[in-house]
Amino acid sequence: MARVVTFGEIMLRLAPNGYYRFFQDDQLQATFGGGEANVSVSLANYGFDSVYVTKLPAHAIGQAAVNSLRYFGVDTSKIVRGGDRVGIYFLEKGASQRGSVCIYDRAHSAIQEADPSDFDWDSIFEGADWFHFTGITPALGANLVEICKQACIAAKAKGVKVSCDLNYRGKLWTRAEAREAMSELCKYVDVCISNEEDAKDVFGIEAENTDIYGGKLNKEGYKSVAKQLADKFGFEKVAITLRTSISASDNDWAGMLYDGENYCFSKEYHLRIVDRVGGGDSFGGGLIYALLSGKDTQSAIEFAVAASALKHSIEGDFNRVSVAEIEKLAGGDGSGRVQR
Repeated sequence: MARVVTFGEIMLRLAPNGYYRFFQDDQLQATFGGGEANVSVSLANYGFDSVYVTKLPAHAIGQAAVNSLRYFGVDTSKIVRGGDRVGIYFLEKGASQRGSVCIYDRAHSAIQEADPSDFDWDSIFEGADWFHFTGITPALGANLVEICKQACIAAKAKGVKVSCDLNYRGKLWTRAEAREAMSELCKYVDVCISNEEDAKDVFGIEAENTDIYGGKLNKEGYKSVAKQLADKFGFEKVAITLRTSISASDNDWAGMLYDGENYCFSKEYHLRIVDRVGGGDSFGGGLIYALLSGKDTQSAIEFAVAASALKHSIEGDFNRVSVAEIEKLAGGDGSGRVQR
């Protein structure tokens, strides 16, 4: 059984029921989620030994976050307890031509105020096969940049593969700050995950003849993006998600995986979206599973995209699907017929 370690921030998600606007009614649904935590849940669902690392307060809300991961079988034994608060994000789900809205309330969270001495990475990576983090985590502060760097160094020292989803968040840091930090961290990364915006926002690398807001994607241009990323940092593989946003409710969804030689594109899915948040993380979890399971480049990208397509139909951050369900969709059965 493969052992995968992920590191980042898990947050309390507060969202109106259904597609209500903020405080259109007087209730907010409380769940948990966060980039690396979402990946960890996916991998636990697929049967891997999935270890999630963060720092959380030792109070009831912090424990609820831990319990939300334990429910899926995620190993939470490496979570550091301390600090005063759990980060929060408010989510208003969009529909039709009204986009979703995400408001962060995460300043001074336990993980944001973590110290590098909080984490014993040599112990954490004992027996590990893979380490995953996203660009969201170092965006939380200079201390997190240093913690991520120490984690990457320790992972490489133990022969652990490292993946990173660039995940640029303009509400957390500037493009210049992201470029400086991620240029250093990406020296340790084996598998890079990006989308049509992240490569441009972080490194100034973009596909030609692409209009992400007008629904025009030039798939051929992403071959150049992947190769430029791989050449710049020596990545073994570069995965790029390809989203054509027709509206908040309807997207076309596909992906590409470059292995240094082959550019493999997945089939494209038309999505009627229930909940988009966590879609990219479910892609990352699917890709890690596929690569650690020995799938070839084409099969790996098909699995990752199918996993993510299914996530768009599920409420909440976490992807509550099985390997069998993903394989069924990746194999061509996307009819959605009732299973009896």
